[in-house]
Amino acid sequence: MLKVVFFGTPQFAVPSLQALIDHPEFEVLAVVTQPDKRRGRGNELSPSPVKSIALEHALPIWQPKRIKKDPETLEHLRSLGADLFVVVAYGQILSQEILDMPKYGCVNGHGSLLPKYRGAAPIQWCLYHGETETGMTTMLMDAGMDTGAMLLKSTLPIDLRKNAQDLAIDLAQQSADLLIETLPKLAAGQLQPEPQDPDQATYAPLIQKSDYEIDWTRSAIALHNQIRGFYPHCQTQFRGSNLKVIATMPYTSALLDQLSEEDAAIADQVLSFANAEATPGTIVGVLKNIGPVVQTGDGLLLLREVQLAGKRAQSGWDFANGLRITIGETLGH
Repeated sequence: MLKVVFFGTPQFAVPSLQALIDHPEFEVLAVVTQPDKRRGRGNELSPSPVKSIALEHALPIWQPKRIKKDPETLEHLRSLGADLFVVVAYGQILSQEILDMPKYGCVNGHGSLLPKYRGAAPIQWCLYHGETETGMTTMLMDAGMDTGAMLLKSTLPIDLRKNAQDLAIDLAQQSADLLIETLPKLAAGQLQPEPQDPDQATYAPLIQKSDYEIDWTRSAIALHNQIRGFYPHCQTQFRGSNLKVIATMPYTSALLDQLSEEDAAIADQVLSFANAEATPGTIVGVLKNIGPVVQTGDGLLLLREVQLAGKRAQSGWDFANGLRITIGETLGH
């Protein structure tokens, strides 16, 4: 039985922890997660999703503010004699001192096909850049930012309707499965760690507020990728108020073969609204029971779901119908 300590914080890490707890080959000695945060209207302290699972299973839990400078946690970790530390979306950098503690090293489950999309937000940025495939990589951690030698990979195709939340759910389960496969093989000496090629590396930095602003002069596919990548935060202006754009579908003749059957069925109707004279951001049509169609810098964007400031999210059709939107109105002003 392999003795592991699990490091993780958000919901994305929960399936991996649960898989380790449930699997007879592993003994989870303890869980390390970020300190509780104040959430909700009551501003009450709330545990991380990983801590909640650890509590259910009565596991020891440590929550250092800065793990590299917390002597008590470091001493706890050192005393456990763990075979492996397993890290999934923990949220703090581990020092070389920590990396050297477990017998077989520290294994990270990272939500991209490394060396692409190293960093804090790989799922969001892979969608933003229009990737059609992503996956999980397990790697032996070193002191760099997702630079360690790779162990195993699993791939996942991305269709046009998937947003960051959808993709995170799929990849979280892939992470669990891949870790369960990786850890025993690593301990048995059955894996040859593969160094990453730094020339192929790309980065997925923390997302900034400015990344949420919609620029209608960009192409329909670029805007769709931004909106689903940074779901559900992208916004524009409409009638002087903020409008979040939550779900869209891009339409150009070049994209038709990538559309689902449902989305392709209305392509002719959507494309009939194309207006080369319209300023990007102009509503050029409204599809009954579906939503408004917006002219972009290249192609058309169907608004499937939006949220007015101070209101609940609603379908594109309810938005158009409720506000009696007219052709020629513009977004972004």
